[in-house]
Amino acid sequence: MTTAHNTTSPQYPFTAVVGMDDLRLALLLNAVSPAVGGVLVRGEKGTAKSTAVRALSALMPAVDVVGGCRFACAPTAPDPGCPDGPHGTGPVEHRPTRMVELPVGASEDRLVGALDIERALSEGVKAFEPGLLADAHRGILYVDEVNLLHDHLVDLLLDAAAMGASYVEREGVSVRHAARFLLVGTMNPEEGELRPQLLDRFGLTVEVAASREPDQRVEVVRRRLAYDADPAGFAARWAGDEDELRGRIAAARELLPRVTLGDRALRQIAATCAAFEVDGMRADIVMARTATALAAWAGRTDVAEEDVRQAALLALPHRRRRNPFDAPGLDEDKLDETLEEFRGTDEDPAPDADTDGDDDPDPDGPDGGGPGGGDGPEGGHPPQEGGPEEAPLPPETGLPHQQDGEAPPAPAPEQPGPEPRPQGGAAGEKPAVAATEPFRTRRLDVPGLGEGADGRRSRARTAHGRTTGARRPRGALGKLHLAATVQAAAPHQKARGRRGTGLVVRRDDLREAVREGREGNLVLFVVDASGSMAARKRMSAVKGAVLSLLLDAYQRRDKIGMITFRGSGAELALPPTSSVEAGAARLEQLPTGGRTPLSEGLLKAHEVLRIERMRDPSRRALLVVVTDGRATGTAGAGRAAGGPLARASRAARLLAADGTAAVVVDCEAGPVRLGLAGELARDLQGTAITLDELRADSVSALVRTVQGTRTTHGNRKAA
Repeated sequence: MTTAHNTTSPQYPFTAVVGMDDLRLALLLNAVSPAVGGVLVRGEKGTAKSTAVRALSALMPAVDVVGGCRFACAPTAPDPGCPDGPHGTGPVEHRPTRMVELPVGASEDRLVGALDIERALSEGVKAFEPGLLADAHRGILYVDEVNLLHDHLVDLLLDAAAMGASYVEREGVSVRHAARFLLVGTMNPEEGELRPQLLDRFGLTVEVAASREPDQRVEVVRRRLAYDADPAGFAARWAGDEDELRGRIAAARELLPRVTLGDRALRQIAATCAAFEVDGMRADIVMARTATALAAWAGRTDVAEEDVRQAALLALPHRRRRNPFDAPGLDEDKLDETLEEFRGTDEDPAPDADTDGDDDPDPDGPDGGGPGGGDGPEGGHPPQEGGPEEAPLPPETGLPHQQDGEAPPAPAPEQPGPEPRPQGGAAGEKPAVAATEPFRTRRLDVPGLGEGADGRRSRARTAHGRTTGARRPRGALGKLHLAATVQAAAPHQKARGRRGTGLVVRRDDLREAVREGREGNLVLFVVDASGSMAARKRMSAVKGAVLSLLLDAYQRRDKIGMITFRGSGAELALPPTSSVEAGAARLEQLPTGGRTPLSEGLLKAHEVLRIERMRDPSRRALLVVVTDGRATGTAGAGRAAGGPLARASRAARLLAADGTAAVVVDCEAGPVRLGLAGELARDLQGTAITLDELRADSVSALVRTVQGTRTTHGNRKAA
């Protein structure tokens, strides 16, 4: 949906947002220089991320557009390739800057626009319905929960932001239009991360978290209640600050072309990016643009060292991630050492002399007076009695190394100690041990052909992939299958009175391509944490295997969940989520010891999968049971009726009856093996593999999928 300014009640004022200095500064820098590349806002829920972004639109200067142009062309410099062009000397509209919101469930056509293929084939007319990228041209495009957006939509979005244009191509018919906008994305890391390649495409990133100071939280609540009670009156009290900040944005925009980026600053930028080992050159370019915008915001015409430092704190943290378990952050001591090392290397000291004499930031701070407030529990400075107090954004403000709510980085390998291996059914709880180094696992996939969300695990019918056939459209036409459409229309040309060379195409002739790609699945881990698994060396290896599978799930775009069983029952340690960081954190803290209630773990898995099937019927599940197959309990014995092994067998057959694809990772070790994990796999109608076979580079890891004796059953379920 396209969202402009709220016409029913005033927007919450940007200058009333409490605290969040880094967020406000990053947004304002992009307002000054959209070439910075947008902002990614990471933070826990309820931290006023959306409020701050929406409030920014009211500060942006109004724009002039060609009257009647659906693509917001500027009257003084219209886009020569505008689909509504060429533009003559028509009326000019003066309107506020638009803020367009992209819903998580938006389709590709809604984002980039859609061509009327029927008219294109039959009439040769490029009938184009603009999408959200066209609506956002010369405005703000806001994507809430950007980490939940389909990857291919994020790719299209970031490509348009980088090129300043959007291209729509369907079967040889193409349309191009300008699409330059300020891109802002927000996300809660607990719900899953963006791929590193996509993180790199955002110019800046900031971390936000709720303040733990009672006074600041009180001020947040006070302002929010005042706004809810009288939005117009609250906005009026902050109107002066809003006007002042709006004027400062305009002044900084005007000054920006005159800002000089000297050799010393360029060397510091290059040295900083090299010292932190960021990939590629995008970080250097973003830092240079950000430092220039910071200088313009401070009212200076040359870039100072503090601009380079602040630019690094905003542009580099999200570019240093090497795996999904790394938390974004920057070592500020190392940053200061690098800047110090390359200070004074400018061959022309004259500009530095001027800069050194006027190096201090504006006394009002980089935002010129944005006091804070919002609808989330953010910290800030409460106003003094009688009026709002200015809350400057100091250039020195940096990003924290790790915010509340983030998952810790992957645990380092720990060497096993001489702790004796406890016997199965030991009652004592053992402390958590560290995982071994993760490794690349072989691919485990679900048999059959699904229709779930795009991913990289199991075969599925998807919107992207190789074309395998054609069918009549189900609703709006997706990807046109041109050959099938022509074949359907060809026999009716004489009856339709065809004249000339054009093909007479009707709606019933259209065929869309059926494509096969891969989908993401729900991977549910059931991990044995009982005494039979508690030997230090053994549990470290098991944790390393699960951590490796978590990493594999991240790379294949899966949702994950984790159930652990030990003692007297099973626990849903991690409800199904897209956040593998949360899974790694739960795994790191996992204690071991006690009995082995295998049947309880399997029954808990059955219940979780039943609920998830109701929530998301199209997402198929893969059950990964990590155990040695032993089962103990307080009553019964072994395989006797009512015994723990018999109960586990019945629970496994219950999962098999639902068509759940399953893999049992056999953790049994030692010279004498009971083979219980293999029996469990047969009851699950799945496959058993050892820890060694789980490795992709293992000699015994042959190319095979999770089929076993279930292949026919799985195909029937998929059909």
